[in-house]
Amino acid sequence: MPPHRTARLTISLTIVTALAWIVAQLMGANAWVAEQAGFIPLRFAISTDGFIVPDWLTPFTATLVHGDIVHIAFNLVMLVYCGRAVEQVLGALPLALLYIIGAAAAAFAQYLVNPSSSVPMIGASGAISAVLAVYALLFSRNEVRAIGPIPAHWVRALWLAAGWTGVQWLLGFATSRGSYQIATAAHVGGFLVGLAMARPLLAWRYRRA
Repeated sequence: MPPHRTARLTISLTIVTALAWIVAQLMGANAWVAEQAGFIPLRFAISTDGFIVPDWLTPFTATLVHGDIVHIAFNLVMLVYCGRAVEQVLGALPLALLYIIGAAAAAFAQYLVNPSSSVPMIGASGAISAVLAVYALLFSRNEVRAIGPIPAHWVRALWLAAGWTGVQWLLGFATSRGSYQIATAAHVGGFLVGLAMARPLLAWRYRRA
């Protein structure tokens, strides 16, 4: 069966996300959409008015909001590349849960780091980080051995977590003085949740098969 026939959710997510960005661009309302639908930690700390999207929904609507063409293009390339492969292994429903919980974890991690921030966090990269984590676990070819009582699969996950966190920290440091800010905590939060969900989702998938 062709890959695209077993990755309908990934393709649908890609199309919906791209269309949301295109519509905002055509309307010239990207900044307004980011403020209304982006995840703003401060909204969870104080009472706020004038917002259309409810607070609790913004961790998910933020995945549909992006900045420039480079931002959305990079995210969608990663989603298509990793999402199609993961969906073929896990199926659509487990991937949907992974994406949703990854988005929530990314927002929660960003809130923990800076709960008083009034800057909207936008983009699907937190949710995609969860998908990327599962992709890395499923398709990594490097041999990993157990370390004492720690099983090999946990050693692999710990190495991936350490490597991803280090890369994100370096990227955050490199962009900290520029106009483009990377939500480092969100990327790490999504990735860690993806690592934690990989084996349970695999077990659920094949229990249902």
